Amino acid sequence: MAKNIDWKNLGFGYIESDYRFVSNYKDGAWDEGQLITDANIVLNECAGVFQYAQTVFEGLKAYYTKDGHVVCFRPDLNGQRLEDSARRLEMPVYPADKFVEAVKRVVEANIDSVPPYGTGASLYVRPYMMGTNPVIGVKPADEYQFRVFVTPVGPYFKGGAKPISIKISDFDRAAPHGTGHIKAGLNYAMSLHAIQEAHREGFAENMYLDPATRTKVEETGGANFIFVSSDGHTLITPKSDSILPSITRRSLMYVAEHYLGMKVAHREVLLSEVKDFAEVGLCGTAAVISPVGRIHTNDGDILVPSGMDDMGPVLTKLRQTLLDIQHGELTAPEGWVVTIK
Repeated sequence: MAKNIDWKNLGFGYIESDYRFVSNYKDGAWDEGQLITDANIVLNECAGVFQYAQTVFEGLKAYYTKDGHVVCFRPDLNGQRLEDSARRLEMPVYPADKFVEAVKRVVEANIDSVPPYGTGASLYVRPYMMGTNPVIGVKPADEYQFRVFVTPVGPYFKGGAKPISIKISDFDRAAPHGTGHIKAGLNYAMSLHAIQEAHREGFAENMYLDPATRTKVEETGGANFIFVSSDGHTLITPKSDSILPSITRRSLMYVAEHYLGMKVAHREVLLSEVKDFAEVGLCGTAAVISPVGRIHTNDGDILVPSGMDDMGPVLTKLRQTLLDIQHGELTAPEGWVVTIK
């Protein structure tokens, strides 16, 4: 039985669930892991995660399909990205197959927290790993903990599919995901100051430019950019070795080409050409697609032709097609949708 939550008015915040998965790494090996009910963590004051921020995380969603199944979308790619993140930060790899099984166990154990179909809400799944033993010299930890918790969430941006305003960041990108490496995963600490500055100025997000020339679009602190060409026939995504390899962005590129018959271009995108695009969006697990209506620059605002009031027609169709695939209303490519129950 679903929990007594106002699903349709749910924000994007933390609601403690009943169970979470925990596995510990010690003496060179991971233990089998287990489901526990305690949401609190007790660590030594000198733990590696506190002293040298040795931690990475992932994010994915579970939700009900139209026919009553609970599923996750491409969790194997999250597992692979966590493996890459761990290697980049000298952490032991938690195998992707075990990652997927841990996600399944946690979602199934918290099945009553999965929002009902049609509410627009989902169960956000947060796997993460951290160094846990005391480390005072600058070196990797020797012991680690891998955990997965879940929380029911609503839309990431207030207003859902309504266009948002963003600004060109005044800060050099400085690796918003913490590592500045294409194979590294999620660690948002480096983007927090810039995003709070943007919020204080009335903007929802930043647009980061390449730090070398500040002429090329990279990403925001928490999402990838997608652009629609002026004729509406091509989906364009910025290419850079420091952009997070977004699972949602890769999926949207496939959907655009194979479901909507669009051309897809993954290339460097100059800031100077953004004014010529018909539609601009941010994409990621939490938001799926959020349209951008205005981009503030030092030389004036770029007003996106799709308008300030509604998502443009191409992004609307692209977003709905991906959601239909995720929720079982369109046939998914093999392996994309993993059934949990």
